[in-house]
Amino acid sequence: MLTKRKWFLPLILILLAVSGFVQVTPDSMSVAADSVKAIETATTPVTTGLENITENVSWKSILPPVVAILLALVFRQVLVALFVSIWLGAFLVGGGGLGSIFSSFFYTMNEYIVPAAADEDHMAIIMFSLMIGGMIGIISANGGTRGIINLMLRFVKTRIQAQVMTALLGFVVFFDDYANTMIVGNTMRPIADKLRMTRAKLAYLVDSTAAPVATVAIISTWIGAMVAYIADAQVGIEGFDMPAYSVFLYSLPYNFYAWLTIAFVLMIAISGRDFGPMLHARITLMKAQHDPSLDKYKIYQEIAREGEPSEKVSHWLFALIPIIVLVFGTILGLYITGEGTSLMDIVGSANSYAALVWGSLAAMSVAIALTYFGKLLDFEETAKGMLSGMHVMFDGLIILVLAWSLSKITQDLNTAGYLISVFGDVLNPMWVPVIVFVLAGLTSFATGTSWGTMGILMPLVIPLVWNLGLNAGLDESMINLLIFDSVSSVLAGAVWGDHCSPISDTTILSSIASQCDHIEHVRTQMPYALVVGFVSILAGIMVTVIGFNIWVIYAISVSLLALVVWYFGRRVEPEHYMET
Repeated sequence: MLTKRKWFLPLILILLAVSGFVQVTPDSMSVAADSVKAIETATTPVTTGLENITENVSWKSILPPVVAILLALVFRQVLVALFVSIWLGAFLVGGGGLGSIFSSFFYTMNEYIVPAAADEDHMAIIMFSLMIGGMIGIISANGGTRGIINLMLRFVKTRIQAQVMTALLGFVVFFDDYANTMIVGNTMRPIADKLRMTRAKLAYLVDSTAAPVATVAIISTWIGAMVAYIADAQVGIEGFDMPAYSVFLYSLPYNFYAWLTIAFVLMIAISGRDFGPMLHARITLMKAQHDPSLDKYKIYQEIAREGEPSEKVSHWLFALIPIIVLVFGTILGLYITGEGTSLMDIVGSANSYAALVWGSLAAMSVAIALTYFGKLLDFEETAKGMLSGMHVMFDGLIILVLAWSLSKITQDLNTAGYLISVFGDVLNPMWVPVIVFVLAGLTSFATGTSWGTMGILMPLVIPLVWNLGLNAGLDESMINLLIFDSVSSVLAGAVWGDHCSPISDTTILSSIASQCDHIEHVRTQMPYALVVGFVSILAGIMVTVIGFNIWVIYAISVSLLALVVWYFGRRVEPEHYMET
């Protein structure tokens, strides 16, 4: 029998739950939807100036992403962390009343999570990932993956060589960061396991050669969006009529984070040195050889089964051909959906989502045809392999959908506007590029979207720099330099925050492709990204505030990164891991 004290709390909870359910009616949901539209109208970023995006902002807008990040890092349960943060965001959007605690729970699903999954572009990424997973499952089941591994192992015989090969493949697949991540991660994962490279290191190499390469490639799926953002920002600026693509090209040398990340990846890969959580992951994998409980990815179990008769091996072409079809099918899709007379115009205007879906569908279809007509597997076995490969993607895709939902929450709460309002009063012409880099990093980190960050900040930064430069009496060449540097700072900062954020779509896709625990990937990559980000800030200060020659800056920056790798990094091999 319940005492008064024992039944009082359950009764209160029941009453609150009933009030929550009562509020979740068609009429109330309509009112809630109208309130969200009102919030969006009041807080949607516009491009007329800094004062517009910073209207109606509140410190509460940063709570959902902060809660998501803290819960994910502390409890390492990213699904729960994301859902709780979305729930919190929906609660804040609904006004924060006591009764809305429960109504926002249901509102979270039908107004944020379901629309995030139903979005056309988002669904394209989901289908792209599933079909790549299906292709990987088929070529694994038909023995083609083992064939290509055996072929590559003729040339790649050490862990360091595998790391360098992963980085180089990341440079080859330069045209799209999503395609880069999925192709390189899935291709190199079996080889990485064979040569005892940690999944965390593989995920880092994949992630850090995706967006950085795409942002500095003169032809990529990023170009259209970046040039469009720059062009929109130039509208209404009298005296600055440089073509948007030219602005992008002139800004390339100042994209310190992208170039230094590429250099740092090569240093880490070639030296074989690691530090921080990445070093710990390496030590743990070495210890797992003698303590199976530490082998959470079952790498040593898979290696031990390699020689078993049940291991199917076929010609490497059965794996390579579908991968080639994926790459060239995506490129062909970009060409078909793009318009213009030059290659840059075509790729820049292309529908990258359609191209990715077409490429992955063609690749999976070719894998099925080769397997069936090559008499490697019957149709039922082929289908089983395909579904098995897709199943591997499910956990990561759920995380991805929740991350998109949280991104929408940050838009409704105008998180970016709040961050800009915090930094808006400290802007100085010569310090603008550095401040913009940090602001873009924070915005991307909090919202989990580099493209969204670029879309929000670019239309604000260019007019702001132009007007600040004129008011400060700077000459045209210096103002142009500040604009080029600020444009690159938006791009670089967006990628930097993206690399550090556990709710970033590319970070999540890197975990999926490498089959690495997502929080482990974030924890091990973040110190590396922070090091490069800090050096990039120093580089930004040297170029505008101090006025160093840019090549001298790169020489100093690369030397600093090399010093970090040499001084803090350690090489851990199986024979002496017990000494660490």
